Order: sequence, then structure tokens, then C-alpha cells
Amino acid sequence: MDKLIITAAVVGAELTREDTPYLPLTPEEIAEEARRSCEAGASVVHLHARDPEGLPTQDPKVYGEIIERVRARCDAVIQVSTGGAVHMSAEERLAPVSLQPEMASLTTGTVNFGEDVFSNPWGLLVRFAEAMKAQGVKPELEIFDTGMVANAVRLETMGLLLPPLHFDFVLGVPGALPAGVKNLVHLVESLPAGSTWSVAGIGRHQLPMAAAAVILGGHARVGLEDNIFYRKGELAQGNGPLVERVVRVARELGRPVATPDEARALLGLA
Repeated sequence: MDKLIITAAVVGAELTREDTPYLPLTPEEIAEEARRSCEAGASVVHLHARDPEGLPTQDPKVYGEIIERVRARCDAVIQVSTGGAVHMSAEERLAPVSLQPEMASLTTGTVNFGEDVFSNPWGLLVRFAEAMKAQGVKPELEIFDTGMVANAVRLETMGLLLPPLHFDFVLGVPGALPAGVKNLVHLVESLPAGSTWSVAGIGRHQLPMAAAAVILGGHARVGLEDNIFYRKGELAQGNGPLVERVVRVARELGRPVATPDEARALLGLA
């Protein structure tokens, strides 16, 4: 198997300090969480941004400050979000791609998202894929349901996505595909040849899905964006402990963890 790429999703768009006091909000706090995650074993950092009031923002100026501070602290692959928050316009969501990070998330379909709808109509997918290609940004294809894999393949057929494709299966969101090994295996078997993949289990599913990825030869995403608990009733004291736990699982199962440069090679970024 390839070495394990661990992605740390350090903040997200939905959480508040009322949910967990360990949530980073300012650019300095987010950068420090990125550093701790990298030191723990993460090679990719998935970033959202917050404004001075702690609300989600896609402002490139805020992202730019975060990216600068992260790069001063570690060599992780920086991946920005184009998901933003469900209420944001397409223009807002796409804005951080102008900073030309190495990677950006690209959700390839519309999905129920708790009590909301995360809207990604076909025209938006084409627009986002064109923008990422023009800026030299590799998409991480965020998959919340099985039909989104077919949409990604269609974009590749149109020449808007360049192989090797990289997918992230986000499993366990209320309203989307449930987390479980059966669903994970089905998704993996649906991928184009040569693709890489990771899985992000939501809430209590984070650890079992990460362990399944280690065993199946995929990669894992962990972090406060997807899960604020270390175990039932016990808040994770930041992102570092969640990364460290997956490193220990991988070590016990004989799967080495990738450095940032090894992750770049595996993802076709080098």
C-alpha cells in the first residue's frame, strides 16, 4: 500500500465556541492548529476561514493571511474550501481559489445537509472546475453520495479534471450517505482507475472510517470540522490528538504515514 495521507480539517464552517472551546477562529489560532496537526502527522491541512466575529467567510484576504501563517509554520499541503457555508453565493465560495493554493475542495453534486441543502447544480460544477484548472489548483472531489462520483467522471471526460483524480468521501452527514464499510467499499469500487481517495467520517464515525481507510489502502481525514469528540462525552483538545490517534492506528497496522512531500507525489502535486 501507499503511505497514508492524513488530512486535518481544523475548523470548518458550522461550529462555534459554544460547541467546543478548542475551536480555532482567528488566522493565528488556525495556523497554530495547522502546525500542531502537522507535527502530529498530518500532511494536508483543509482550511476554512472565519471573520473577526467568528463567522464563516470566504474572503481571500482572510484566507491569504491564514495561508501565509500556516506556511511559516509547516510544509503541509494547503487545501482551501470552496464549500464555504450553505448560505453563500457561488462567487463567495470560489473566491479563495484566486490565491492559487495547491488544492481546493470541489463538491460534485447537491445534497441535503442536515436541515439545509448544499446546492451544487451542474453549471456551478463546471464553473468551479474551470476556475481550478485555470489557476493550477488540484480539486479534492468531495463526495457525499454515490451519484457525485459519476458527476466527477463526467467532468474528467470533458477535460475539466486532470487525472489522477483525488476523492474524499464525506460519510455520515444527516441527509447524505451513511457512514459504513459497505458504503465505503462501494464508493471505492466506483472510482476511475488510478484515482486516490480518502474518507471523512462525521461525528462518532470518524475513527472507524479512518481505520477502514488504513486497512483498505485509502487515506484519512480527521479534525474538528467533522468531529469535536475524542471519545463519547470527551471533547478532543484540538486537532492534534485526533491526528495522533490515526497515526497510532496506522503504526499498529504497519502502514507508514506520508510526509507532506510524499503526499504531494501521491496526489500528483509534485
